[in-house]
Amino acid sequence: MSGFIRAIPEGDNRERDVCADCGHIAYANPKVVVGAVVVSGGDVLLCRRAIEPRRGYWTLPAGYMELGETLEEGAAREVREEAEAEIAIEGILGVFSIARIGQVHVIFRAGFADPDRPHHGAGVESLETRLFAWDSIPWDEIAFPSVRWALDAWRAGHAGPLGVPAGNPPNDLRGVHRI
Repeated sequence: MSGFIRAIPEGDNRERDVCADCGHIAYANPKVVVGAVVVSGGDVLLCRRAIEPRRGYWTLPAGYMELGETLEEGAAREVREEAEAEIAIEGILGVFSIARIGQVHVIFRAGFADPDRPHHGAGVESLETRLFAWDSIPWDEIAFPSVRWALDAWRAGHAGPLGVPAGNPPNDLRGVHRI
């Protein structure tokens, strides 16, 4: 940043970008990603990514939260944008920390708003959408570790009552390992 220096601001404990002229602090904080494991008849909705990173790989419908929306509103919007689906959110399935890229993922468990007619289709960020039975999920083509973590959390709790949200697996507590 032009005119900014790295310094520890007064009362802080870490280096930040600070304007050398006026002292403004440019905080860099994690971004929140919201999405959902959407299920119909035991099958899970996945989207094949039409954008980088990981174009062509399968993911959950999810993306960055926008200012002015709740976690639930953001998750429903992302599902609508990426999978052209309306959902009924059941609750938080998992909260995953991806420290290596400065993200926190809040993933909900959801069903289709009209369970008798589970409509979905490829939004602008998806090449295609598909409902997968657990044994048919293309595990070698999953885009991100957090997708696998969320799917594992869904499988562990399946249709039972939601308990404490899942978190990072014990071997990747800070989300630092790549897929």
